[in-house]
Amino acid sequence: MPQLKKLTALTLIATGLSSFVPATAQAEDAFMEALTGGKVSFSARARYESVKQDNALDDADAFTLRTTLGYKTGAFHGFSGFVEFEDVSHLGSDKFNAAGTNGEPGYSIVADPEGTEVNQAYLAYNNFDTTFKFGRQIITFRDAPFHRYIGTVGWRQNWQTFDALSIVNKSLPDTTLSYAYIDKVQTIFGDDGNLAALMVDDGEIHMDSHLFNAQYSGLPIGNLEGYAYLLDYEDSVDDSAYSRATYGVRLAGAQAINDDFKVVYTAEYATQDDYADGEMDQQDYSLVELGGKYKGWLLKLSHETQEGDGTFSFRTPLGTNHAYQGWADNFLNTPAAGLEDTYVTLVGNVMGAKLVAVYHDFETDEGSLDAGDEFDIMLAKTFNKHYSLGVKYADYNADEEFGGVDTEKFWLWGQVKF
Repeated sequence: MPQLKKLTALTLIATGLSSFVPATAQAEDAFMEALTGGKVSFSARARYESVKQDNALDDADAFTLRTTLGYKTGAFHGFSGFVEFEDVSHLGSDKFNAAGTNGEPGYSIVADPEGTEVNQAYLAYNNFDTTFKFGRQIITFRDAPFHRYIGTVGWRQNWQTFDALSIVNKSLPDTTLSYAYIDKVQTIFGDDGNLAALMVDDGEIHMDSHLFNAQYSGLPIGNLEGYAYLLDYEDSVDDSAYSRATYGVRLAGAQAINDDFKVVYTAEYATQDDYADGEMDQQDYSLVELGGKYKGWLLKLSHETQEGDGTFSFRTPLGTNHAYQGWADNFLNTPAAGLEDTYVTLVGNVMGAKLVAVYHDFETDEGSLDAGDEFDIMLAKTFNKHYSLGVKYADYNADEEFGGVDTEKFWLWGQVKF
């Protein structure tokens, strides 16, 4: 009888072990499958950019190549990872000023410094309709190119990314709630660049910043968005000039009049004031747009105001500002007197290629000085989902009372992306 009990006990133990070992092996197999069964991504963008300015600088001609190689793992119990490397190379001789990084100060600026870096590297967890990301990552709250406040500066070859914790929740109907804590900004200027007044020698900006964004798409009149961006710069030359809090609300929508025609509209208001060690008087922002879509064509009129009082102005230092106030990039930083931009946009399709044409009329907010005008035009086409070609032109005409510089820019590029 004791031997029977012993045999029974051994049998139970063996049975338990036999069930445990396969379970452990299955877990290991599932982990390795997630780790090795992910997706590789690759892109390459070759671009020619020329800059001509009516000043003492020599005309710039830049041939650059941006390549990326990334890998995203599969999911394992909700966890996944992503890493992406980015390289920017100069092709041929440097006849341009790469934002002070290539020893060519006599040329106009083309802000594409050379370098290789880890563009993104994060661990993600997805469960309960919520996605957590920890590490170096892209943070945006709107579709490209409308990254007004927080973006990648994706037009430049070296993209802007963030060392951050981000959380996105979609558990409520028609609602997206987002939060991000930013510890560092990896700027477009690379390891050897300096960010104008910030003078960031290693290409990083140390921050203690909080971003809040809420979007609701359940309204019949459009998408409603509210946001609070609390930027605290910690290691700039003058923290007080850049640390600021922005609070705003936006409504954007479209209404069909008939099968062929839609009315589109946007209304947005934000206010900005000092935050943390920042020093500024409150300045406001507004955007009003009205237009129509007809058989694949869009025509709209927009008026955007960034207030300024001659000392302080409303600014968006982490935004993809190339998409705003003209592609010639004369107003990447809002003038101290502020800026009013009235512009007309035409978007359509020409022989399968996307056409975008924009005319801007600029005026300062303080003093209502004529700040010039600009005409922009782009034609881009995608082939077989993976290949694209594009040509783009910007012509800014300054006004003497404002003191700007006439600027012409031209781009030609080709891209492959998998």
